[in-house]
Amino acid sequence: MDNKREHLGSRLGFIMLSAGCAIGCGNVWKFPWMTGENGGGVFVFIYIICLIILGLPTMTMEFAMGRRSQASPVRMYQKIEKPGQKWHIHGYFALAGNVALMTFYTVVTGWMIYYFIRFLTGESSDIGFGKMISDPAVNVIFMLISVAVGFGILSFNLQGGLERVTKYLMSALLVLMFVLMIHSLLLPGAKEGISFYLIPDFSKINGKVIVGAMNQAFFSLSIGIGAMAIFGSYIGKERSLLGESVNVIILDTAVAIVSGLIIFPSCFTFDIEVNAGPSLLFDTMATVFNNMSGGRVWGSLFFLFMIFAALSTELGVFENILACVREMTGWKRPKSCIICGIAIAALSTTTALGYSVLTFQPFAEGTAWLNFWDFIVSTNLLPLGAFIFSIFCCYKKGWGWDAFMEEANTGKGLKIKNWMKPVFKYFVPLCVLGLYIYGLVTFEWR
Repeated sequence: MDNKREHLGSRLGFIMLSAGCAIGCGNVWKFPWMTGENGGGVFVFIYIICLIILGLPTMTMEFAMGRRSQASPVRMYQKIEKPGQKWHIHGYFALAGNVALMTFYTVVTGWMIYYFIRFLTGESSDIGFGKMISDPAVNVIFMLISVAVGFGILSFNLQGGLERVTKYLMSALLVLMFVLMIHSLLLPGAKEGISFYLIPDFSKINGKVIVGAMNQAFFSLSIGIGAMAIFGSYIGKERSLLGESVNVIILDTAVAIVSGLIIFPSCFTFDIEVNAGPSLLFDTMATVFNNMSGGRVWGSLFFLFMIFAALSTELGVFENILACVREMTGWKRPKSCIICGIAIAALSTTTALGYSVLTFQPFAEGTAWLNFWDFIVSTNLLPLGAFIFSIFCCYKKGWGWDAFMEEANTGKGLKIKNWMKPVFKYFVPLCVLGLYIYGLVTFEWR
């Protein structure tokens, strides 16, 4: 590993990079179909609450641990834990969580690239989600493209590769989203779509909806597996971390909300089921674009936007994996990119072939490798990681509240106050643990 740690060149780069890691398929692919399956507006309402009372504290803790340790998740505990403690074991689980996330995320990114090319070339009339996922060649080829693009960009140094590309990706993403949202809001079914999406029906609240909202909040923000901690290790002490977390969450949430404003007006205009699950974005938007004037152009723009969103997260998580591997091995960035790229591609093959050659039903009927990896990450490692971070940062047997607050409050901006201590120390871990246990008990195993 290089003796001098790489750092980001600007605060804007940090915000864009952190938000880019958070913004991705979780916002524009998973959030809409989770919303559709869980009652629309009431799910959005609970999701936003979870972001504020659970996501914001956890993100601030991750940033603080990363900045204080100046290390990747696999080494950061060792830098700040007390002698003889074993907190650093969680660092290896965090690395495993990042790898598990990419075993299906790279495949989903490949789907975005495939749909974009089909619309761009005018060959979208017979496209279908079921047909695509059952084609092993399509899945493997486009997964490999997504892996190669991600690690290719990261083979350059931090500022010249990841930071520069993410700034352009995020800027283009926000512009494309705004254009597509305006278009969707002008559709005939926009009023009905917005009502379903943004007006809560509180009669639909149940434990499943609340657990789903919490898991989605953690998934969307990429918190709980150290993905945010690595960016904390790349920034200076000029800004306090609560304020920076607020900025990232606002940008992330805006993208998620706008994604729904793109999709649900389209669903109600073309009479498409909102509870279609993972295929919602693909089949819904393909149907919409194939039955509208200028659909080829709009479809190309939409899936280009999806590629930008997916790549922004992929790059962030790949960087986290690289940082962990480089600290453990001392390898240079290019060598690490090649080896990590091969390993991620090999593991991702399970998901890529999971609907054809490598059929596997881990849970209820219709589940596959994607559901297995998502269960490992979203249902287990993300909430458990948030629980561990809160215990470590707030209790004397870990880092401790005073040390955490001192690091988080260093710099200009919003500060953590002592009256917030019960939220961080008691509410967050108890709420996360309770919902985690409830989620396992009520999980549809078969």
